[in-house]
Amino acid sequence: MFIMKKSVVLMGYMGSGKSSVAGILANDLKMNTVDLDLYIEKKEGRSIPEIFKTKGEIYFRKKEREYLKDILEAPGAKIISLGGGTPCYGNNIELIKKSLQTITFYLSVPLETLTERLWLDKNNRPLISHFETKEALNDFIRKHVFERSFYYNQAQYVIQTAGKSLDEVAGEIQKKLM
Repeated sequence: MFIMKKSVVLMGYMGSGKSSVAGILANDLKMNTVDLDLYIEKKEGRSIPEIFKTKGEIYFRKKEREYLKDILEAPGAKIISLGGGTPCYGNNIELIKKSLQTITFYLSVPLETLTERLWLDKNNRPLISHFETKEALNDFIRKHVFERSFYYNQAQYVIQTAGKSLDEVAGEIQKKLM
C-alpha cells in the first residue's frame, strides 16, 4: 500500500471543487483532510460570511494566515483544501512553497463552469453575494481569476478539470503522487 509522507495542498478559485476533491483523495489515500475555511470557522466560532461582516476582510486574512501556518506545521501528512484567496494574500504562497512537506495542485476550472457553480451558491459567498446578474458575476470571476492566476500557477501541478468528474480529477492527482 502506498503511504503519503507529504501533505497535498489543493488551491484554486472558489467553486473549483477543492473541498470535494480533498474528500475523495482523503478517502482513497486513507488520509485526514483539513478544509481551511471550515478550520477557520471552527476556531473563530462563526461562519466566514459572519467574520467578513463583523470583523472585515483584513481580520479574516490575518487569521487565515495564522491558521494556515498552524496546519502546515502540524505533524502528519494530510489533504489540505485552501480557501480560494488563501495563496494570494500576504506571503501565503511563499509559506506553502517553503514547506518541504507539501505537494501543491491548482485545480483550473473553465470560467463558464465557475460562473454556473457560483451563481447557484452566491448567497453563501461574501465576495460575490451582491451580484444581480450572471453576466456581472462572470465578468468579476474573469477578472479575479486573471489576477489570482499568478499565485495559483505557482503550484507544482496544474490540473485542468474541464469535462472531468470529481473522481477523475482526484484520480489524476493520485497518478501524480505515485
